[in-house]
Amino acid sequence: MKRPTQLDVAQMAGVSRATVSFVLNDVTNGNISISDETRKRVWDAIGELGYVPDARARALRSGDTKTLGLIVPDIRNPHFWEIAEGVEKEARDEGYHLLVSNIALKHEYADAIFTDLSHRRIDGLMLMGSFIIASEEAQASLNQFFKQHLPIVELSDHYSVHYEVDRVLSDYYAATSEAMSYLLSLNHRRIGLLFGAAMPELAEDRYQSYRESLLAAGLPIEEDLIVRCGPTIEDGYQGTFRLLELVERPTAIIAINDLLAIGAIRAISDAGLCIPEDISLIGYDDISMAKYLVPRLTTVSKDVATLGCTAVKLLISRLQEPNRAYQTVKTSSRFIIRESTGPAPATI
Repeated sequence: MKRPTQLDVAQMAGVSRATVSFVLNDVTNGNISISDETRKRVWDAIGELGYVPDARARALRSGDTKTLGLIVPDIRNPHFWEIAEGVEKEARDEGYHLLVSNIALKHEYADAIFTDLSHRRIDGLMLMGSFIIASEEAQASLNQFFKQHLPIVELSDHYSVHYEVDRVLSDYYAATSEAMSYLLSLNHRRIGLLFGAAMPELAEDRYQSYRESLLAAGLPIEEDLIVRCGPTIEDGYQGTFRLLELVERPTAIIAINDLLAIGAIRAISDAGLCIPEDISLIGYDDISMAKYLVPRLTTVSKDVATLGCTAVKLLISRLQEPNRAYQTVKTSSRFIIRESTGPAPATI
């Protein structure tokens, strides 16, 4: 069946095509008076024909696509999708669609995605992490967005001075200090760190807080207790074995995301050890499965729904007031104690 057009609506309602357009867009420039009865005939015809306005054509006329872009660092990590869920909910509530792109933590993907987005019509863009503009090509594409005055909001765990945009900052520094204090209170003195970040700056808040907490407690920073690896479950599995193979293994491990912690749980079990009797474990992000693991995972959480909601609100505020002062909104994180942590064993 042929898709109904504005002309079909006009013929059924007995009005001009221009009148249909004025009714749809609720714009008459103050020069044309359209009666309530005429508006009713137009809307009745639209309903009977099932007419749907062409979004692309409307966007070209108004310059407003009602579409926001979101770049996700790693599609494999549920944490980022939980943030994206908060973004999408708020965007929908505000009448916007969401276009999500994944760069899988690779510069070449960031380059391609920025180039692709530069050819699409979006009203604003949200970036998870400033690391995605590390390459010169991606930076050039981002500069094109600035020239086009495209509103941009960055969701990050540290302040970037690369460019001036609205930001939502949420780091794990303070919560890591709390987690370290908790482990130290349980008499843990050899604490391993699974530093599984594709790029070090993505977890600098946890790394620095870990080191400073050890020094504040009068403990040395032992490089063999810091395993640098990737961010996946398998990386957590292999990295944990490296810690367990040490002559003097750690009594506790901090994994900088929950996926690494899941791998660590399996590795500790395969080594014939028990959590937390033999070794305590802490993760980050509080992904939905964390409280269903055996044992339930002690972790650090950000309020992901608030993060996503805040980013959209900042973006829409920028759309409504392009010349407003740039804002940085800081959100907090919290340390959640569950079953995977306990007192250090007397001997190992």
